[in-house]
Amino acid sequence: MLGAIEAGGTKFVCAVGDHLGHIADRIEISTTVPGETMKEVLAFFQKYSIKALGIGSFGPIDINQESPNYGFITSTPKTAWKDFPFVQTVKEAFGVPIGFNTDVNAAALGEATLGAARGFDSCLYITVGTGIGAGAVVQGNLLQGLSHPEMGHILVRRHVEDTYKGKCPYHGDCLEGLAAGPALEERWGDKGIQLAERSEVWELEGYYLAQALMQYILILSPKKIILGGGVMKQRQVFPSIYKHMSDLVNGYVTLPELSEYIVSPGLGDDAGITGALILADQALGREWEGKR
Repeated sequence: MLGAIEAGGTKFVCAVGDHLGHIADRIEISTTVPGETMKEVLAFFQKYSIKALGIGSFGPIDINQESPNYGFITSTPKTAWKDFPFVQTVKEAFGVPIGFNTDVNAAALGEATLGAARGFDSCLYITVGTGIGAGAVVQGNLLQGLSHPEMGHILVRRHVEDTYKGKCPYHGDCLEGLAAGPALEERWGDKGIQLAERSEVWELEGYYLAQALMQYILILSPKKIILGGGVMKQRQVFPSIYKHMSDLVNGYVTLPELSEYIVSPGLGDDAGITGALILADQALGREWEGKR
């Protein structure tokens, strides 16, 4: 039995299951403050005898195992969670191996292993929701350098008719500041689901997302791109992305058919929690390897 946590800015999803993504039980908990949310999280797992636990968390987080702050949520806009020792809190409660990475890296791992990118050794998973984040699998491994990627905060060219100032508290009009769910709501005066019939909303959204994808493709050359998150459930944005992508690429690189290359998650809303189960399995494997 493995445990998994997908820690999002709005809710935590906790589950128990196996490394093949089979979920035996799950619960959703509102993301409020650590004292409240983690009390419910720990109570859920105390009902089970888990052998390892995987965490895919909103960030930024410290995933450098040599760092004194490894396992911490760091400079998050969710101020109550700033400098929260996530791994240490769970480790103290259960004493099992912990796999720890970003929520989008976990989703990328889930999609690469069991979802839309299964069979490929590289993919890019992007979530467009409360924020924008991306995780990448390169030659079968999650991409990591000084830290984890923060692809949601790249700069994009403003549309000539867009006067919206941007929502990101750090950068204003970065990609997240212009195209995440809160930016949509503030710019247009309503939530995305209520804007479904307004073509100008999704035309502009596609304009910004296509720019980002163009940069990711030229830098990482992923074999599959998966777009998840609440905003991407508005399927009408995909044709706008494809149109702007074709214009931006302009024949410079040869890409697969865009409707087959840039797709929705094969695991649906379970990409992140499935990836967290795989992180748990990997952590358990490392423990056994270390005991040899």
